[in-house]
Amino acid sequence: MGSEAVRNKKVVLKQYVEAGRSPRESDVEVVATETVALAIPEGSPPAILVKNLYLSCDPYMRGRMTKHDTPSYIPDFTPGSVITGLGVSRVVESTHPDFIVGDLIWGITGWEEYTLLVSNLGSFFKIRYTDLPLSYYTGLLGMPGFTAYAGFSQVAQPKKGERVFVSSASGAVGQLVGQLAKRMDCYVVGSAGSDEKVDLLKNKFGFDEAFNYKQETDLDAALKRCLPEGIDIYFENVGGRMLDAVLPNMRTHGRIPVCGMISQLNLEKPDPVHNLFCLLIKQVRMQGFLVSEFYHLYREFEDEVVQLIREGKITYVEDVAEGLENAPAALVGLFSGRNVGKQLVVIARE
Repeated sequence: MGSEAVRNKKVVLKQYVEAGRSPRESDVEVVATETVALAIPEGSPPAILVKNLYLSCDPYMRGRMTKHDTPSYIPDFTPGSVITGLGVSRVVESTHPDFIVGDLIWGITGWEEYTLLVSNLGSFFKIRYTDLPLSYYTGLLGMPGFTAYAGFSQVAQPKKGERVFVSSASGAVGQLVGQLAKRMDCYVVGSAGSDEKVDLLKNKFGFDEAFNYKQETDLDAALKRCLPEGIDIYFENVGGRMLDAVLPNMRTHGRIPVCGMISQLNLEKPDPVHNLFCLLIKQVRMQGFLVSEFYHLYREFEDEVVQLIREGKITYVEDVAEGLENAPAALVGLFSGRNVGKQLVVIARE
């Protein structure tokens, strides 16, 4: 690529989002004035220069938009700097022995057209199944899909025929959790925030039952209606009053893998949970997890799910925003449930 210079459109955090409010599109902005040289600077440590193709919008990004006095497991974004997140990229220049020009990879990259990657290159995965849609590596075959696999198979440790409840079930993680559970002959119920999403759960993803939590005045009653014998596994994506309603409905020795708590992300103070005593009396194991702890199992997961995709045994829904200029709306819409399926942004299709 030599020293060719190109415009590098990017998305930057304009200002921190105060705790207690939802993000707005005005909190981020698209900057199109920067130019970059398509070359790795001489004397830099081993690095790769990538062209970004697809970007993943994920709930954990909300936490990074607010300044925290106590550091979290992943750093906050910095106002004026490019947002980073999971994406699919093509290597256009490399001085790193593990990567060559033309490699397709997924991992943490910049929300911009081109990114110079110097650190943490060991956390990137080369894409082996290039005959499948590359966008799948932002979701079904990327971090969200692997999160579903790790949280369900490794943390929940399911048994054949158990009763499984999944909140935020039509999202990138939940839709695969439900399908993996059905493959173990589990009885699977999901909750979602619209009738359209409920229809997807029952008629596309094969859930046995589903309900629109926004139309339920009594979540405990909804759970008892759909799962009258109780819940063995609750795949937790929501938190708050949904968790509070689930706890009394757990069966003895139930498991709750905690993947996320999206209902709490925009609150200044988290909702109280009153029924934690149920963990004791029902001997329930509730366990948080970070998907990175299971990355050693990624290739096993990838091979298994690719085979299921090719056999038509796994289905998947994406919500696609075209162009980096539409990335702010796609990201912000994630936190109001505007998306249907996995939310991603296409920068370039190749």
